[in-house]
Amino acid sequence: MRASSVVLLPHAPSSVAVARRRLGCELADSGVCDSTVDDANVIVSELLSNALRHARSLPGGQIRLSWSRRGDLLELAVSDGGAMTEPRRGPGTLSSLGGRGLGIVEALTEGWGVRHDEDGTTTVWALLNAPRSMAGAGSGAPRAAHAALPGFGEGPDEPPNPDEGLYGGPWPGAASSRAYPG
Repeated sequence: MRASSVVLLPHAPSSVAVARRRLGCELADSGVCDSTVDDANVIVSELLSNALRHARSLPGGQIRLSWSRRGDLLELAVSDGGAMTEPRRGPGTLSSLGGRGLGIVEALTEGWGVRHDEDGTTTVWALLNAPRSMAGAGSGAPRAAHAALPGFGEGPDEPPNPDEGLYGGPWPGAASSRAYPG
């Protein structure tokens, strides 16, 4: 897996499945253990579903999914065109039809938060402990399913600054912060 990936997807429900396949293949190919790949896919599903349900698209009718890895810490982020309400964890009662997504994200991650940019972009990010499996990293060659996925406008391949997260701020401690610094 590259140190980071950025994928632009259509602001449509079908993008959730595409994102899960793409992320899952990259993480598995890099040697991340299966249970962590599963958790990352659940997190991405929740973040994307919330953005699709509650927020406007980015210019061009898209939504941005990005992930970055540093050591055993994986940062997952979904960016959209903003919404009328702030993303927040709902009560998720037994009788409610929704409201459990960010509670699930909170339970699976080391922390999550929201960032608002000056251009109106809202990014919901989550940090996940993502150790490599005992078998070690994959071969580096993409699996057939990964090679067949459309690119949806991948971002540049230049390596990220190792001292920064996806959005320029310093990497938070593995289990220390619920607020994105910077």
